[in-house]
Amino acid sequence: MPRFIGCDIHRREAQLAFLDERGVPVGQFRIPATAAALTAFARDHFRPDDRLALEATFHTWAVVELLRPFLEEVVISNPLRTRAIASAKIKTDKVDAHVLAQLLRSDFLPRVWQPDAETQRRRRLVSRRASLVGDRTKIKNRLHAVLHHRLIPVTLADLFNRPGRAWLAALELDAPGRFALDSELRLLDAVEAEIRSLDDQLASLAYADPQIKLLLTLPGVDFGIACTLVAALGDITRFRDGDHAASYLGLVPSTRQSGDHCYHGPITRHGNPHARWLLVQAAQHLAAHPGPLGVFFRRLLKKKNRNVAVVACARKLVVIARHMLSRQEPYRYAQPLPTQAKLSRLRTRVTGQRRRGGLPKGSGRHPNYGKGRTRRVPTLAEAYTNEDLPAPFSLAPGRTTHAARPFPCPFRTASPPILPHPQTRAL
Repeated sequence: MPRFIGCDIHRREAQLAFLDERGVPVGQFRIPATAAALTAFARDHFRPDDRLALEATFHTWAVVELLRPFLEEVVISNPLRTRAIASAKIKTDKVDAHVLAQLLRSDFLPRVWQPDAETQRRRRLVSRRASLVGDRTKIKNRLHAVLHHRLIPVTLADLFNRPGRAWLAALELDAPGRFALDSELRLLDAVEAEIRSLDDQLASLAYADPQIKLLLTLPGVDFGIACTLVAALGDITRFRDGDHAASYLGLVPSTRQSGDHCYHGPITRHGNPHARWLLVQAAQHLAAHPGPLGVFFRRLLKKKNRNVAVVACARKLVVIARHMLSRQEPYRYAQPLPTQAKLSRLRTRVTGQRRRGGLPKGSGRHPNYGKGRTRRVPTLAEAYTNEDLPAPFSLAPGRTTHAARPFPCPFRTASPPILPHPQTRAL
C-alpha cells in the first residue's frame, strides 16, 4: 500500500508527515536536515512505493538526490502557488507537512520541473558569476565612497582601466584612506580574476554546446547571456510555444480580468530574475539593428517610451530563441560580418585557432588590388557554415527580398527633406 509523505524542510531540521491511501495520518517525524540523518531515516522508514512532496527551496535538489533512490517519486512544489499553506490561519511545520502530503495524495500539488544534472551545473555556474559581479559592483561603490568622503572629484570616465588605476596609485591620501583604497583594489583584483576564470568555463561550455552556439546568432546575445538563457529554460520541449517560454521568465504583461473589465499591467516578473535582466540588457542593442528586430524596436519607440520597447524586445528575443532551439536553426536575419566576428572570437578564446582568410600563400596579389575594397563580405549561410552551424532555412520570396534589402539605420542617416504640402506649392 503506497504512502504519501509531506516534508517541510528548513536549514537545520525537517518535518515529515506520513499519510495512507485514505488520508489517515500514520506518522510524524522531526529529524536534522543533514545528509547523514536524511539518508539513515530514508533507509529505515521509506518504502519503494512511497511518494514524497516538498517545497522548492535553496537546498531542494541536494535533498532530492539523497532521497530519490528510496522512493517511487519525489515531487517538488512551487511555494508561490501552494495557496493552501500560504493562506492558512494556523501555520506550523506539522501543518505544512500534513498539507503537502494531502495535496500530493489528491494530485492537487503544483509541480516544479526538475532539471537534469547538466542543467543544474549550468545554473550553478551562471548563478556564481552573477554573485561575483554583484560583489565587484559593491567593491567599486565602496571605492568611490572612499573618494567622496574626502571630497576628491573623479574626472576620469573610467576609474578602473589602466589610466584610472595609475591615477588612483598616484593619489595623495591620508593613511586610513590609502589603506582602505589599497584594500578595495586588492579585493577587486581577486574578484575580477574569479570572474575571468568563470568566463573561461562558460566560454568552453558555450563552444561545446550546439544550442548555445545557435543562440549566439541572435543580435546582442553573447555567450554569457546564451548560457544563462539555456540554463534557465532547461528542456525546451516542455514549452508549448514561445509565449509560454516568455511567461516562464516573467516577460509577459500581468492581467486582471473580472466580468467586462480587463486590465493589463506591468510584466509579471516571475521566473529567473538574472536571465530576465540579461535579456533586457541584450535588447538595449536593438535600437540600431538593421533587421526586423530593430524595425520592431523603432516602431514601438514611436508609440511607447524606451523602457516599454526594450522589455517588449526582450520578450521577442525569448520567443525567437525558443523557435530556434526547437527547430535547430540559427537566426535568419543576422548580419553576416558581426555574427561571424562574434563566433570567431568565441572559437579563438576557447581553442586559440585562427582562420586565415584571403588568397593561398604564393598566389600573388588579389585581382582587385589597388581598386578599392578587396575583402568579400560572406553570406549568412557561409558565415554559419564556417563556424560549424547549420545554414538558415530557406525563406519565402517576400521574406528573401526583405532579408536581402539593406536596412539603413535612422539614427545614422540624414533625415529626408521636408517637402511643402501640395496645396501650398503654387503659393
